[in-house]
Amino acid sequence: MPIQAFTLSIMPRLVTLEIEKQFMHFAAAHFTIFSATERERLHGHNYYLAVNITGQIDSNGLCFDYNLPKERLRVMCEELNEYMLLPELSPYLTIEDIGEQYRVLFDSDEMFFLKADTHILPLANITIEELSRYFCDKLCADEAWLKSLDICKLELKVSSGPGQWAVSSWSER
Repeated sequence: MPIQAFTLSIMPRLVTLEIEKQFMHFAAAHFTIFSATERERLHGHNYYLAVNITGQIDSNGLCFDYNLPKERLRVMCEELNEYMLLPELSPYLTIEDIGEQYRVLFDSDEMFFLKADTHILPLANITIEELSRYFCDKLCADEAWLKSLDICKLELKVSSGPGQWAVSSWSER
């Protein structure tokens, strides 16, 4: 009986790369809002980001240039590092611009934050769930950049501490 030759499948060779680097982190202050009358006290976290990207392995044995998403995530982390984060879209928070400060009203609380120390984000709350969506949307907003990577799926993970991650994803349709 003759030995049959083994041929490689012509199906795409997909791989998922997980990128988690020490520089993909930022420290920020916030408070989580639970209801119209309940919120956490002001505190901070060291947030960490990681990304899983799925794409096809090319003939050179690579999926994409890893430096491209790493650099974008590094810049995004630097933008939020050492700031107070406020959720612009919270139905329970009023943020007023009063010169060099923001006056923030929540229930019976009145808080003041220097504008130079504060970022207002287009989120309903400052949670890892919302932050993962924010970073994923921001990373995937540039369609030409995504197309240049030639990937089919991206998952952006945000952690506020060991063992606690939120994941938002984008996939090619």
